[in-house]
Amino acid sequence: MDSKKKDMLEALQLSMSVISTACERVGISRQTHYNWLRSDPEYKEQCESLEQRTIDMVESHLYKLIRDGNPAATIFFLKTKGKERGYVERQEIAVAEKKPLSWFTDDNADVA
Repeated sequence: MDSKKKDMLEALQLSMSVISTACERVGISRQTHYNWLRSDPEYKEQCESLEQRTIDMVESHLYKLIRDGNPAATIFFLKTKGKERGYVERQEIAVAEKKPLSWFTDDNADVA
């Protein structure tokens, strides 16, 4: 692996896998990074590993906030990880008119 790719991997680690920040630090375009991902399996694997480690770190921080009693962190966790237990937001729309809407039927098809 060439030194620019190694520099990019280091920059990705420092930027918590924010691609534009890492590219700017190394002096390459985002397209170069994406070309490397397509053409170099080792580079791609290392980038994916860095991203997973970043997610692990952020997840650990979320768990700490939950343990510390942070309500927003707790709600976020339940909305994302507790869906199978019913912790989802649903949008309900109530319709006041009980009969079919006259403008919504085919009866008015000839009115143009």
